Amino acid sequence: MTAVLDPADPRVPEADDCVLGPLLRRQAAQDAEAVYAVFPDGTEWSRGDTLDRATRTAAALQRLGADPGTRVLIWLPNGADALRVWFGTNLAGAVSVPINTAYQGSILEHVIADSGAAILVTVPELTAALAAVDPGRLRTVVVLGDGAVADLAPHMVRGLDAPVGDFREPEPLQPWDVQSVVYTSGTTGPSKGVVSSYAHLFTSCTAAFRGRMDAGDRYLLNLPLFHAGGMIGAYGMLVVGGSIAVVPGFRTGEFWDVVRRTRTTGCTLLGVMAGFLLKDGTGPAPGGHPLRLVYIIPLTADTMAFGERFGVDVYGLYNMTELSCPIVSEPNPAAPTCGRVRAGIQARIADPHDREVAAGTVGELLLRADRPWAFAHGYLGRPEATAASWRNGWFHTGDGFRQEADGSLTFVDRMTDSLRRRGENISSIEVEAQLLAYPAIREAAVVAVPGEHGEDDVLAVLAPVSGAGPDQDADPDLDLDLDHGLDHGLDLVRLVEFLIPRMAYFMVPRYFRVVDEIPKTPTGKPLKAVLRAQGITIDTWDREAAGLRLGMGGLK
Repeated sequence: MTAVLDPADPRVPEADDCVLGPLLRRQAAQDAEAVYAVFPDGTEWSRGDTLDRATRTAAALQRLGADPGTRVLIWLPNGADALRVWFGTNLAGAVSVPINTAYQGSILEHVIADSGAAILVTVPELTAALAAVDPGRLRTVVVLGDGAVADLAPHMVRGLDAPVGDFREPEPLQPWDVQSVVYTSGTTGPSKGVVSSYAHLFTSCTAAFRGRMDAGDRYLLNLPLFHAGGMIGAYGMLVVGGSIAVVPGFRTGEFWDVVRRTRTTGCTLLGVMAGFLLKDGTGPAPGGHPLRLVYIIPLTADTMAFGERFGVDVYGLYNMTELSCPIVSEPNPAAPTCGRVRAGIQARIADPHDREVAAGTVGELLLRADRPWAFAHGYLGRPEATAASWRNGWFHTGDGFRQEADGSLTFVDRMTDSLRRRGENISSIEVEAQLLAYPAIREAAVVAVPGEHGEDDVLAVLAPVSGAGPDQDADPDLDLDLDHGLDHGLDLVRLVEFLIPRMAYFMVPRYFRVVDEIPKTPTGKPLKAVLRAQGITIDTWDREAAGLRLGMGGLK
């Protein structure tokens, strides 16, 4: 007998609720003049404006060949262009692929090639980095804004706009159709593209915001739109009918002024951001601002004071790009836990063989969802990595957790070799590859060490090539007036100079230790547990203490 399936499975959201086109049109039809987005220059987009700009952008992308399913690389900083290009891509039925604006060198080249994208949208200041790498299958680079651009091998287009009437409505999209591929750093190789559906993004938004924020709220979008956190914030306010205040990023000294000026009522802060605000003596008293709700990730014993200090409700939250906010705390929890799993999520804490461990014992957090399509589809072009992460019917987070006596879940540590610094995920494999590209280095192992503000800092442990000179392949244009960190024949300042143009600034290690041999397992793999336990030793060189501080523009 053939089973008859109910096409209206209540666990799967309707396309009208979660797919961008129908969602945006419904919001505009309900109140076209309602504000959806405000920007630092005072510009406001109503819901009608947002639909119009997205439609004109979609029409322009269609002219360039952005057909349904086409992947469009969006390499843009937070702002109006990033928002309209994302929405325009999805309105055209294409797939948005936002990438980190700090990427360069081999990491940028990898993402371009791995995505298989034919179209990339960027700004003039990023074209030099693009010109320095293999463009892969890119056939069109769209440059938005004024300014000089580097010579680009693919066909270059300046600007992205077309009349609304040129827009061709694609075939209706479904909740399970792919809306984005978001690159997240891997732990066993290069960054992987997380394939996300409209239902996945919608579930993340409702899990985070529904019942906590509504049409009267404004969310501060200070997390980048190339991260899942930024995407959830922007889309979530569409879902609940609220609005967003788009800013370039987080700045401690400007935060409260921005909150007051934009009438922000909610935001997400990384733990390090909350720590900066707590230490800044210029913050307002409770009631001296409109902010009422803050998600702090991770919520720690130190940052729990944020709620009482500023008179806001604080929530802990756990998420990954692959998931949909499976754990959210109650407001103002009594302890720094992530909270309990939300409705529709099952969780297990397991040993390396997927056997559940006893409460109070640390193990890997495994998750699954009752709703179909609530988690990511998998990793783009990587069926083996997808199968490994989703084995035995559970998604393996790679994160160590402990279940408390009250049933809440506490994050303990990462069980993989990934690192997180200043809110950015870092693959140790990728950093090690760049270190090993330096001719004087024979072996390299990268591990996390405790940072000053509750997140990781990066330690590189290096074994030099015997007899190698310290300055091989150093960039003569990066000549620093500093005492060189010489150790075992390695000039560590020159090594930092070598790394700066080859990776994102946040990936460059802060700490360096040079040894004769890196300790290894019997199979020849670095004993990273030993290196982490040793941490910052007396012979470790701190580049920041030596004056080498890095930011988006390179050396500060």
